[in-house]
Amino acid sequence: MNEELKMNNEKRNFLKEKSLLFSIDIVNLYKKLAENKEFVMSKQMLRSGTAVGALIREAEFAQSKADFISKLSISLKEANETQYWLELLYKTDFLNAELFHKYTQQNDELISMLVASIKTSKQTLNR
Repeated sequence: MNEELKMNNEKRNFLKEKSLLFSIDIVNLYKKLAENKEFVMSKQMLRSGTAVGALIREAEFAQSKADFISKLSISLKEANETQYWLELLYKTDFLNAELFHKYTQQNDELISMLVASIKTSKQTLNR
């Protein structure tokens, strides 16, 4: 197997696994927030936070390299939106600093990985 292809597959699998773990954490956070009667912002966070991984999964079976890049780009937008909801929940005292930093760190890692994957894919598309 081509070394570049093998490395890309390993990166994608790691991204896939990391996004699934993040989605699980987001679902569990939503449950906690719902217990405290916060439904509106947490529902938005749930939607965007779980969409990150769903779009990464969609990208696995993209019809073309351009479609792959598009799916990852939308996933990146969802991660950015998730960050907004996390910040809003934190600044309105629904999330404590510890939880905010935990989820923000996970989200930042996903954002970095998505940016790197999109950049690499765009470079290979333009070859």
